[in-house]
Amino acid sequence: MLAIEVKGLTRKYDDVVAVDQLSFDVAAGEIFGFLGPNGAGKTTTIKMLTGQLRPTNGTATVCGFDVVTQRQQLKPAIGVVFEYQNIYERMTAVENLRFSARLYGVNGNRVKEVLTQVGLQDQKRKKSAKFSNGMKQRLLIARALLHQPRVLFLDEPTRGLDPGVARDIRAIVQNLKTQGVTVFLTTHYMEEADKLCDRVAILHNGRIAALDKPNNLKQNIDQANATLEDVFLALTGYSLAGGSVPS
Repeated sequence: MLAIEVKGLTRKYDDVVAVDQLSFDVAAGEIFGFLGPNGAGKTTTIKMLTGQLRPTNGTATVCGFDVVTQRQQLKPAIGVVFEYQNIYERMTAVENLRFSARLYGVNGNRVKEVLTQVGLQDQKRKKSAKFSNGMKQRLLIARALLHQPRVLFLDEPTRGLDPGVARDIRAIVQNLKTQGVTVFLTTHYMEEADKLCDRVAILHNGRIAALDKPNNLKQNIDQANATLEDVFLALTGYSLAGGSVPS
């Protein structure tokens, strides 16, 4: 069963083609990595798949719902965590989630469940302004899980976090997979993608340069003991910091 199906998806801004005829699918319960340099079209793709941005051409369905014509049906089926942390910092963790639960029309009992799920139950009365970046990221994930989405979009969920907190976030993602949640993940950390993802797509100039299981991609380049970072550099010509690789 497919959670996401994309055919010829394209997005143009005037004369600039940000996303160029993408075609791929994601199986239900899969952790799917969507990798690429800055400006490759990752966030634009997520915005189209979540109904926030209308494609110029092509089609896409998420949980069987067309991202253009069935946006109202799509919203309850997905959760989204973008890399910017848009929480209400004057509220506590539990106040943030109760407010969102009312907006979603979700039973208030879910607040306790998701706080426990992301490991914030002991911090629920603390003002969000006093949270570390890692705690804020946990809260964002908890908010996205309130309505029990079938597909969760995570845009750079461990960016800027220390290794221990990043490990905890990855554990949350792996646990979601065991619950049958499909995870669509963007990250600049190739080791993270290698460990977490069932398959990865590497995006370059708005197009998919490669799509396969991480081990298959590593075996397909002519380099001993190749890493996923080696594959990324070979296909995109970019460093993970966003600049071109010197020749």
